[in-house]
Amino acid sequence: MTSKRSLARVLAGAAVAVVTVAAAPAADRPDDRVIANAETAIVKTAYGNVRGFIHDGIYNYKGIQYARAERFMPPAPPESWEGVRTALSDVRVCPIETPRLLSDEMEFAQQHHWGFETEDCLRLNVWTPGINDGKKRPVMVWLHGGGYSGGSSIELPFYDGENLARTGDVVVVSVNHRLNILGFLDLSAYGEKYAGSGNAGIADLVAALQWVNGNVAAFGGDPGNVMIFGQSGGGGKVCTLLSSPAAKGLFHKAAIQSGPLSTFGEQKDAQELASLVLVAAGLQPSEVDKLRELSYDELAAAGRTALATLRERRAGSATGLGLRLGWAPIVDGALLPYQGTDPRALELSKDVPVIIGSNRTEFLSSLFDPTLRNPTPEAADAFLETRYGDKKEAYVAAVRKAYPRFSRPSDLVDVDTMFRPGVLRQAAQRAAAGTAPVYVYLFAWESPVLDGILKSVHCLEIPFVFNSIDFAQQHTGAGPEAYALAKTISGTWVQFARTGNPNHSGLPDWPAYSAENGATMVLDNESEVRAHHDKELMELLEAR
Repeated sequence: MTSKRSLARVLAGAAVAVVTVAAAPAADRPDDRVIANAETAIVKTAYGNVRGFIHDGIYNYKGIQYARAERFMPPAPPESWEGVRTALSDVRVCPIETPRLLSDEMEFAQQHHWGFETEDCLRLNVWTPGINDGKKRPVMVWLHGGGYSGGSSIELPFYDGENLARTGDVVVVSVNHRLNILGFLDLSAYGEKYAGSGNAGIADLVAALQWVNGNVAAFGGDPGNVMIFGQSGGGGKVCTLLSSPAAKGLFHKAAIQSGPLSTFGEQKDAQELASLVLVAAGLQPSEVDKLRELSYDELAAAGRTALATLRERRAGSATGLGLRLGWAPIVDGALLPYQGTDPRALELSKDVPVIIGSNRTEFLSSLFDPTLRNPTPEAADAFLETRYGDKKEAYVAAVRKAYPRFSRPSDLVDVDTMFRPGVLRQAAQRAAAGTAPVYVYLFAWESPVLDGILKSVHCLEIPFVFNSIDFAQQHTGAGPEAYALAKTISGTWVQFARTGNPNHSGLPDWPAYSAENGATMVLDNESEVRAHHDKELMELLEAR
């Protein structure tokens, strides 16, 4: 179902496009950079032929259907089609509630694009250097951020995989799937047909990986060498797939960027939430099927009310941990039989090499409170006193030991304390339980734009991984340092996708992580490996 809100966004975007796009005079055009015709870029999939286009030598396929699903139902394979289906535009995205408008500075930097909202959103995109050529290129499958309630494969322009495919000689795939109440409402208490509804959004990702396994060879990729990677909520999705028996064998390497999720919701809490959704929608349990008839906006409104009620009930309680993220995966005994920290979950993916890391200043306090952007030492001290109390002096000492080059008072308030502890916990767990290596990174490069207020903000590493600085000029400044570092970092992810080891000539030697060596690759203009550099800081945070 498509909302009027979504249609308005699309029409507004179309109006802008009409104003801003103009053709160059014929005499000034170079050889065609785009080839799109009825004969070019045709690939045979298991369900029918698809036709994409070529841009600057890279084959692009946008919006390929990988599965279909009725509301709350498991994904099923697409229906086969005759002839050739075009795959030229990636516009279909899962409906989300009103997007959170970030600050003017962050919208300038990230340039969000919301797309056309429809529940018929099980689509993926493919970028590849060659088709039907018998080559077995590594396949890199991107899972977008936005928690489990928002985001899409086109939300941020630097998710574009074309240059990564070109410079890495890899096949890049990005995926849309069901989110929020559409993907994570557990109605299993109301009948067997709803048994999988609580993790439908994750089942979609499994279906996408099955599609990749069965079809990517025709796109020049190797189904026996698939890497999944994602950031923030996408990193959490990577963690979830690492814990799912249904996904075992469908991927062979994994990268978790700023999303070290290892704890899922509990089914009893999810079922209680579902009962509150029915109440909010004015329905009796016997009328559960009517939830499938509501508009998305009506369903989402009932979900908001139910979440608020359950959070109020859980105030001060440790139960329902997954609800901190709103809609999220749950331990359902099937797709996710175990918590991510359970030894049985770790056993499932013990042979999968993993890169895991975060940014040095993820959700930096000074970005959200302009008074902290250039505070006096006294103002920074007062902020830290409020946050850390009698641990303030120990915190300051630990930060200065971890980052001796920090000189600005704002550095003390901005260092990430949210993601880094979880990264190290999960790295240590996987290193101890598995046979495959784990590599830990810390992205420390700081953006120069907007007088440097972004520092190493959440999402900043993504265009470096994708080598898509051209699509992140307002985020990175697009100077020579940004392009050079993007070449290094994207090459690192490609090398890892190809071999399971990120080491290459552009970096110092990067040892696998262990709790004993504490090895972290600090990614910056001059990258370096540091050992337990923030041990005291992490111990202080864990003890709070």
